[in-house]
Amino acid sequence: MKKMHRTKRRLAVLLIMVIVISLMVGYYRVNYTGNLDAVTEGIADSIIRFHVRANSDSEEDQEVKLKVKQAVVDYIEPLLADSQSIDESRNILMEQSDNIKEVAINTLRSEGHDDSVNVYFENSYFPVKSYGDVTFPAGYYEAFRVDIGAAEGKNWWCVLYPPLCFVDAVYGVVPDESKQKLEGVLTEKEYQTVTQKECRIKFKYLTFMNELLGL
Repeated sequence: MKKMHRTKRRLAVLLIMVIVISLMVGYYRVNYTGNLDAVTEGIADSIIRFHVRANSDSEEDQEVKLKVKQAVVDYIEPLLADSQSIDESRNILMEQSDNIKEVAINTLRSEGHDDSVNVYFENSYFPVKSYGDVTFPAGYYEAFRVDIGAAEGKNWWCVLYPPLCFVDAVYGVVPDESKQKLEGVLTEKEYQTVTQKECRIKFKYLTFMNELLGL
């Protein structure tokens, strides 16, 4: 008899847990996923990401990737210095694509590499990524890409518009001047989302929840 009561209690506890988890999932879908999707879409519509993808993850390929990145960033910086909009920046990058490709190839050749280079725009899904103390939620973003060789290695990334690529974020902090430029193209909610610490924690939590729930 006692064993039967214990079994019933366990089943009751299990049922309560299932109900609670179901309510949490419903709340998560409505109050987090939906809201975050809308905010992410607004952020994505306001920025151009920049990615340089290495030929492979070998130490040599990763090192030369950084040299290509620096050469390309040095070339792009003055071109975008006076850009006043995302459309203007996009047009400049498109017009300069061949020259940017040449800069990348010349850098590779000077390092003794004969890899090919592919320069293009694309809209791709990216996971949660941080640049210094600015964090962008997972989602689909427009990206200007420089692919080296087979492009099967880890990539270096930043934001070309508004210009965050041209600041030193090595110590984990994007300068206030650059954050002001970012604030100027985002809504208040979007800016808070990418700059507040609690939002970065939420991104990690939501990524975990998505994986757990198969969303």
